[in-house]
Amino acid sequence: MLLRHCWRSIAPDIHSFNSRFVRQPFHPGTQSELIDLFGNLLQQFNVCVEHIKQIHSTIIVTGSSSSGFLVARIISSYSNFGLINVARAVFETSPIECFSNMLVWNSILRANVSRGECLEAINIYTKMHGLGVRPDSFGFPLIVRASVLLEDHSLCKLVHCHIIQMGFENHLHTANELLNMYGKIGRMDRARALFDRMYARTQLSWNTIISGYSLNFDCDGALQMFLRMQCEGWQPNAVTWTSLLSSFSKCRRHEDVWQWYIEMRRIGVEITAEALSVVISDFANTNTIDRLGKMVQVYAIKGGFDNHSIVTNSLINFYGKNGDVKAAECLFSGLLSKNIVSWNSFLSSYAESGLCDEAFSAFSQLEKSGEHSSVRPNVVSWSIVIGAFAAKGRHEESLELFRRMQFSGVLANGITISSVLSVCADISGLCLGREIHGFVIKVLKKDVNLLVQNGLVNMYMKCGSLKDGNTLFDRMEKKDLFSWNILISGYGMHGQCDLALETFDRMIKAGFKPDKVSMVAILSACGHAGAVSQGREIFNQMRTRFGIEPEVEHYACMVDLLGRAGMLQEANDMVKEMPVKPNACVWGALLNSGRMHKNAQVAEKAAAQLLSLDSETTGSFMLICNLYAGCSRWGDSANARLSAKTRGFKKSPGQSWVEVKKKVYVFSSGKSMQTEMEEEMHWMLHVLIYDMGKVDYMLQMHLASQDVEEQL
Repeated sequence: MLLRHCWRSIAPDIHSFNSRFVRQPFHPGTQSELIDLFGNLLQQFNVCVEHIKQIHSTIIVTGSSSSGFLVARIISSYSNFGLINVARAVFETSPIECFSNMLVWNSILRANVSRGECLEAINIYTKMHGLGVRPDSFGFPLIVRASVLLEDHSLCKLVHCHIIQMGFENHLHTANELLNMYGKIGRMDRARALFDRMYARTQLSWNTIISGYSLNFDCDGALQMFLRMQCEGWQPNAVTWTSLLSSFSKCRRHEDVWQWYIEMRRIGVEITAEALSVVISDFANTNTIDRLGKMVQVYAIKGGFDNHSIVTNSLINFYGKNGDVKAAECLFSGLLSKNIVSWNSFLSSYAESGLCDEAFSAFSQLEKSGEHSSVRPNVVSWSIVIGAFAAKGRHEESLELFRRMQFSGVLANGITISSVLSVCADISGLCLGREIHGFVIKVLKKDVNLLVQNGLVNMYMKCGSLKDGNTLFDRMEKKDLFSWNILISGYGMHGQCDLALETFDRMIKAGFKPDKVSMVAILSACGHAGAVSQGREIFNQMRTRFGIEPEVEHYACMVDLLGRAGMLQEANDMVKEMPVKPNACVWGALLNSGRMHKNAQVAEKAAAQLLSLDSETTGSFMLICNLYAGCSRWGDSANARLSAKTRGFKKSPGQSWVEVKKKVYVFSSGKSMQTEMEEEMHWMLHVLIYDMGKVDYMLQMHLASQDVEEQL
């Protein structure tokens, strides 16, 4: 009766309960009822941490703290308020008899995993193992989840072994978590084997295996399981459909995304915000705002989905990728609540349109807003602006942002590193590239994915460290076609045609089919080395052996190859006979060949064709100007410059880089270095020019502009 009276009296005021209960005599026979009461109290008053603390203190005073059930409830209550250290203290100071109750172990495991303290969760599991405590079907899924979040593949396999040894693999909840684990670590072969031997499956089991295939860019595997589940009597729900759409989108099978989305609507499956977001994002990746894309956009707005942040963020991304920055700005400014995903979508809209200054301005706004809210730039935000400057060739700003990122405490990921490595490759910053490589080994560790590895190989090859690039390539456990293309292109760039051809053959023997990029790389390598016969053979095999239809860039490579070798007539014939219309690259290659071999007739013909094109290639006009200047035809050279200026072309000043004591110095045509060494460098240049003259090296002054101010 006393306990019921206390329970009725605590609702208005828990403080009254504490004082009244402690003064009342306590009878041992009421222990189980008391435990139930405290359990109900912890559940009833879980909205205020002060109430939890008062109940906790009363539990201790009444001697009820030896109840494993109550200890588990207290740990969970503190964890829900983010007080993970207090929860751990409760666990560590609990009476020894509590540790025989699996509720206590599961509650502390869940508390750590839910708060991202996965290493601590594994330490607790190790402690359990040492004490001979066997996790149950609720504990093992938590341990599996912690292993996945730590991205420790060896640990994942070890935990699975323990699960098999203790007979929990066939438990549904544990098996589903294992399916998710193997999907996350990219071992869909093991996930499929486990799925096939499961005695029972739920909707979650099917959704997890399909999601795993989607996550690993295997849309065929996802579709196979999608069809199989229906054959076995299961109906796909909205989550299943979303995973299927996502798998097609990730594999860039855009038509399949649209067709299955239409099928989803036809049979009356509920269209969720997540599914619509996938479809919108897929249209964004096609870089076309066509009728279908606009139809989905209208459906999103009319259906009220534009109030969902996930859909709005996708729409911002959709407009940004298709160059409609104004629409992206309008959507973003209309958001009442902007989360970090919204900001990143907005930043990406500027970056995709090449507006790096605008992206940086928005990024600065995000930084300032973080002073008054919890929304601060994350690794994605930094990566977007760093990549935007890198893509526009503004290397100094990109590197400066990377330095700022390091000082901000945000850890770079694989995408960030890939952008920075591309900058190192462009400026031939080998020392800086090596430092980034060291950072990758020491810090990223598990994030050393194929993107980063390809970036490292590309950096070493472009910086001329061919041995390092090849060594790193050979050590890669997994290679894609892009990896091979990088190596071939790197060898060709440095005149190592034999190694490029050898690598091309190795690639084919390894089972990789060359693509259009591969053919450009190997033909360019042959062109730079004058390997006419090998280049011809490969070009002729494009259709017959590799099933690739030569495009204008491949013909440009062949014209350059023949022209460099002095075979101007054959180069000219190829231009006449090619089935596609020659562009500025083709005519530019022919023009350069005519200039190299002093064949004015060929060069002038190519120049005339270049001038007649609506080309936006400033370099073509520079070739024409240099051609006329080399023949002392200054009037024609001036006219070519005037024509370029009339079309609104402006040549970016030539730049070169030199790395001294781990610092990269940029030299720009017509600009002062503004350094203490400037006078010394000018003196050294005069010395070099004098020494060149002594060995009868004739400066080709006609290749330089007569006046820096007159440059395009």
